[in-house]
Amino acid sequence: MKAICVFPKQKKVQLMEVESPNIQTSTQVKLKILEVGICGTDKEICAFQYGIPPNGSDYLILGHESLGEVVEVGSQVTQFKPGDLVVTMVRRPCSDPECQACRAGRQDFCFTGQFQERGIKQQHGFMTEWIVDEEKYMNKVPASLRPIAVLTEPLTIAEKAIEEIQRIQQRFPWTTSMKRPLRAVVLGAGPVGLLGAMVLIHSGFETYVYSREAVEGHRAKLIQSIGGKFISALNAALPDLVKQVGGIDLVYEATGASKISFELIPFLGVNSTFVFTGVPGRKGPILVDTDLLMRDLVLKNQLIFGTVNAGKESYQSAIAHLEIFYKKWPEALPALITGKFSPEQYENLLLKNPGGIKNLITFSN
Repeated sequence: MKAICVFPKQKKVQLMEVESPNIQTSTQVKLKILEVGICGTDKEICAFQYGIPPNGSDYLILGHESLGEVVEVGSQVTQFKPGDLVVTMVRRPCSDPECQACRAGRQDFCFTGQFQERGIKQQHGFMTEWIVDEEKYMNKVPASLRPIAVLTEPLTIAEKAIEEIQRIQQRFPWTTSMKRPLRAVVLGAGPVGLLGAMVLIHSGFETYVYSREAVEGHRAKLIQSIGGKFISALNAALPDLVKQVGGIDLVYEATGASKISFELIPFLGVNSTFVFTGVPGRKGPILVDTDLLMRDLVLKNQLIFGTVNAGKESYQSAIAHLEIFYKKWPEALPALITGKFSPEQYENLLLKNPGGIKNLITFSN
C-alpha cells in the first residue's frame, strides 16, 4: 500500500510502498483511510525537529488527523461494522503500572512521558491506505458528517481546553449570573484557532480573533460569518487589541508563537485564564518581564495552563459539536477545508507552503 514516510536519520521524506496491515486480535478494526489532514506538526516532523519511528523501523508513517471507513472487524468488536466512518485517536498509554492517568484511560495526562502517538512518536500514522487499530481507540462518525469529519482531531484540542476552562470557572459563584458575556481572544486564525473560536462562540463567549491576516481576507470574513470579531495584527498592536476588546477573560493561544503570547499576558484581566495549545519551534530566547507576570498572576488571580492531545471524551464532544456547527454554520465549517490532494502531491504540502487553511491528502477513489 502507499504510505508517506519520514526517515529521521536519513533526513528524507518519501511516498513509498509498505506492507498492508492485517487484523491480529479479536478486538481490532481495519480501516480504509479516506482523508488525512495536514498540520504544523506534520511539517515540523518533515523538517526533522522531532518524530520517532516505531522500534525496529527506520521510518515513520506520517499523519494523525484522519477519517477512515471500516472494512473489517475482529470477532469481539461490538461498536463498529463495515461501512462505518471512524476517527481514530492519536495517543496510546504508557505501560508503567504506576501511571494513574494512563491506567484510567487518560493518556493525554500521562505522568511518565512514555506514551506513544500515531504518526508522531513510535507508532505509524494514518497517511496511508489502510490501518488496523484497537476498537477502543476509534470513534464512530455519523455519515452526515462525511464532508467535514476529518476536522474532528484538530477540534479535540479546543474541546479539551474548553472542558478545562469550564471546570476552572466553576469556582466562581457568579459565572452563571454575570451581566456581560465573558470575552475571549483567540490568537491565530489557523484551523485550531478557527475551530477554537467556534467552540468559544457556541459556549457564549464574546470572541475576538487576532491574527496577521488582512481584515478583508477570507479568514476574517469566515470569523465574522460565525459571529466572531476579527482584529488584524497588521493594523492593531496589542494595546489597540486590548482597547477594542475591553477586559480579557480568556486567551486561547493557537499560534505556537511564544513572543506574541507572552507580550499579551500582561494585558489579561482579573480572574482571567490563558490557555496554550501551540508548541513553538526552536528559536532564540526572548525577553520577558517575569516580575510583572508573577505579580499579576498572584494579585489578579490569573491562571495559565497548557493542553495537549485529547482523550476519548474530547473526541466524542468534537463529533457532537461538528454536528451542531454543521447545521449552524453550513458554509463556514466546510470552508476550513481549502484543498484536497493526492498522495503524490505530498512534497508541496509537507515541504513547502501551499497556503489555505486545512489541506487534506485523500486516499479515497
